[in-house]
Amino acid sequence: MKKIRLINFDYFLLASLLVVLVGHYANISPKKFDDFFLTFFSCIATLPVLVSAYKSVRNKKISVDLLASIALVVSLLNKEWASAVFINLMLTSARIFGDYTERRSQNAIKSLLKLRPEKVKIKKGNRVVEKSISKIKKGDLIVIELGDRIPVDGIVVSGSAEIDQSSLTGESIPVNKNTGDKVFSSTLNASGSLVIKAEKVGKDTTFEKLIKLVAESQDNKIGIKTIADKFTSWYIVITVIGTILLYYFVHDLKMVLAVLLVTCADDIAVAIPMAFSAAIGSAARRGIIVKGGEYFEGLNKVKTILIDKTGTITKGKLKIEGVYSISSATKEKVLKLAAIADCFSEHPVAKAIADYALGQKVEFEKPSKFKEISGMGSTAIYEKRTVICGREKFLEQSGIKISKEQVAKLEKTKKEGDSILLVGYDNKLVGYIKYGDEIKEDAREAIRRLKELGVEKIVMLTGDNEAVAKKVARKVNVDSFHDNLLPEDKLKYVKEYVGKKNGKVAMIGDGVNDAASLALADVGIAMGVIGTDTAIEAADIALMKDNLLKVPEVFELGKLVTKISHQDFLIWGILNSAGLILAFTRVIGPESAAAFNFVTDFIPIFNSLRLFKYKLSGD
Repeated sequence: MKKIRLINFDYFLLASLLVVLVGHYANISPKKFDDFFLTFFSCIATLPVLVSAYKSVRNKKISVDLLASIALVVSLLNKEWASAVFINLMLTSARIFGDYTERRSQNAIKSLLKLRPEKVKIKKGNRVVEKSISKIKKGDLIVIELGDRIPVDGIVVSGSAEIDQSSLTGESIPVNKNTGDKVFSSTLNASGSLVIKAEKVGKDTTFEKLIKLVAESQDNKIGIKTIADKFTSWYIVITVIGTILLYYFVHDLKMVLAVLLVTCADDIAVAIPMAFSAAIGSAARRGIIVKGGEYFEGLNKVKTILIDKTGTITKGKLKIEGVYSISSATKEKVLKLAAIADCFSEHPVAKAIADYALGQKVEFEKPSKFKEISGMGSTAIYEKRTVICGREKFLEQSGIKISKEQVAKLEKTKKEGDSILLVGYDNKLVGYIKYGDEIKEDAREAIRRLKELGVEKIVMLTGDNEAVAKKVARKVNVDSFHDNLLPEDKLKYVKEYVGKKNGKVAMIGDGVNDAASLALADVGIAMGVIGTDTAIEAADIALMKDNLLKVPEVFELGKLVTKISHQDFLIWGILNSAGLILAFTRVIGPESAAAFNFVTDFIPIFNSLRLFKYKLSGD
């Protein structure tokens, strides 16, 4: 609320200063009133500049406002009211544009908490009672039914279920959990039911630790120093020393003030934020939300990109990659039998098989009998014979013998990074279906373009096993990968790469599991459409379209806005040189110098405005 009032005050100042200047030069009001308004508004407008300069000095930081404060104080002491008004006009504009670009959201923790269940079912002997999550104690037996989120970290004591762990690991394929297996808080029961024994509750759970990681990562984020900050760190010192020496030699206060007003870098204070504001607007039109102009500059220095696999490189959606016969049955027959066995199942793999069969125009009948064993597979009766579709263990338990040669072939397929589902018919193994997380069509092209833009190393992070990771990495041409990762493992690698100080590090991801890593990286980029609110809030840049090619687009825009910023400095240098010549030769005095500064300020501003219409290579 306070910030909004300050912004409104700046708008009031901007309008007032413009009116005062117009009245002064158009001779609209009597001199007495004219002098009063010039004096009053120049003094009022100087106050925010002095406050900003004081805060900068207190924080051991040199800012443009410090130099502007010196120029303004000298102008006011010498009753150069119009000069002060000109300078304040540009500085007020700079603050307005600065407020526009500085936007950061603080709702990441709230988004995470939405995944935590409020009520849980606790087993007491033969009874099941519902309690608040805050009442859970270590050792409690908790009933998890279809669609429930698991509220604790624990051990399965009975039952079988397919658990969607994407909120923690990013894995797209549900994991089968049976007696003795560990389960984690915030994960979702996609199929079956469980009774679990609580081992970690409350703040000790994986989920609560994840919330803490996000908060700590935001606090520890490594800052990115902007171009303007670097510029002012040396420019202001040189200018102040230069004007003192000038006065020592010439003893002409009006000339010194004219020089100070010419060199006052208020045009940079406007043009640079405007360049980044234009870049933010251009990015928004492309479905890219950049939360601050400084992240464009950060992108320009990124040498390493860490990218999560699921939901970024891959679609997070299962795809049938092939149907294979290891018997006399044809591939079409194997697919038909699998579709018959799975047509009534709601399991993601079963649905993918049925959809694939329809897409291949393979006709299949509804079975006379159907049975699904959670986490194992399904059976159906077709032509008075049993069709079995599922895991290797399930087929063996159903009486189907798998030869050593067939086992060797299946193991070879698994080692290549493929997930498979076996199909049995009439007590024989007839074939298998290969499936996996579908790689995005634009992933390889996006990675190629990022390398062309100067990224030296692209590393994939994934919760999947090594074989799956290696297969995906090879297809999209990333430089290396790390597999079998939990959120804390991903964060460990982000810290490791950031700590190497070999350029900036960007993290690209989606999902709750990436939130802490996105927050810790120098630049965090979230895939917005399929990413969670948590990832979007924790990231610095959010891609609102599920299109990985948007990543090289924003990198290209970052390079462009940095280039234009450098051009603004060059323009400023040339114009300042011309103004200094006029001031040294006494062609212009303080008021004319301030007017010269004000008029020439618009040249770098117009250069920055080019960003609104600039077309990228992908347009």
